[in-house]
Amino acid sequence: MSIDIISILCEVEAEFGRATKLHGPIVTPHEAYGIILEELDEFWDEVKKKKHDLRELRKELVQVAAMAIRAIHDIA
Repeated sequence: MSIDIISILCEVEAEFGRATKLHGPIVTPHEAYGIILEELDEFWDEVKKKKHDLRELRKELVQVAAMAIRAIHDIA
């Protein structure tokens, strides 16, 4: 793996841990869907902006990835 991928995975792992500590485990597939959709909507809101903030786009994508991994970890 390249250093860039490792760095991204570390960001996702940190967000996974932060969100799990803050909110506890995801209990149902419906809850997982809602959480992932909320994060994806936040990413979409950034995409629609005329001027993109690359740090904000990255932050939202990291959150989408972390919530997908939480769902895999907690319910799948």
